[in-house]
Amino acid sequence: MKEETAEGVTNKLEAEPPQILNEAMILSIGNELLIGKVLNTNAQRISEELTRIGFIVRAALTVRDDVLSIAEAFRHAISRRVQVVVSTGGLGPTFDDKTVEGLARALNRPLVLNEEALKLVREKYEARGLPLTPERVKMALLPLGAIPLENPVGTAPGVYVSFRGTHFFVLPGPPKEVEAILTGSVLPILRRIFRALEFLEASFIVRGIPESEFAPVVQRAARSYMGVYVKSHPRGFELGEPVLEIHLTTYGGFYRGQLAECFGFLVSMAKKMGGEVKISREPPSRV
Repeated sequence: MKEETAEGVTNKLEAEPPQILNEAMILSIGNELLIGKVLNTNAQRISEELTRIGFIVRAALTVRDDVLSIAEAFRHAISRRVQVVVSTGGLGPTFDDKTVEGLARALNRPLVLNEEALKLVREKYEARGLPLTPERVKMALLPLGAIPLENPVGTAPGVYVSFRGTHFFVLPGPPKEVEAILTGSVLPILRRIFRALEFLEASFIVRGIPESEFAPVVQRAARSYMGVYVKSHPRGFELGEPVLEIHLTTYGGFYRGQLAECFGFLVSMAKKMGGEVKISREPPSRV
């Protein structure tokens, strides 16, 4: 691998075409998350998938089952002008499932009985010989103009609505339902609307160098290769047996070369400083 020095690298940002990165926010709704009863795996899963198709997840917020708090969270997302908001939780038939109401307030739209959503809910319960109670009909109340998303695993449909350039996807809370609607509806819709940017990454493990000692090297790399995000993750003890994972990421083919050069520089410096280096993920080919 060719060794590089940060000082010898010219910043290619001006010479390369600019790329527009789409931004997203994730809202997780539920008291059970905030009291520590339930681990929020949904946010991790959604972040992973959005990142893969070229989105930068700007924030992930968790709010209580309170309609005013939910509406405020959605308004915050609108004010940030992100392209996509994905929320989970609060779509069920109980009194504390208030996500759709909060979204309607944020959009200043009335809740209406959506016939397509009602059909989806009715089919679920009729298949089990169960009646449509008011609590079950509640799951078909959507903000005006919203589109229901089929839930092949559970009973509550997901919700999709666009407002002032922001695309909202409102999903139930159970992880299996999130996974089904995310892969079956959300991601296909996003791929149709947005041009996907390739997410590229590389990483290596270095033993024997404390994070504080390697920090100036990471900073030099970040300044010299501005198209690449470099992050050190401690995997050992700073004053005992230091182990670091150095993780590099970028978006789009424009910075593929920068990723490889930055990776080479960091590996070279780690070795020069006496670290034991093990490559976890090679940078992708420049071709």
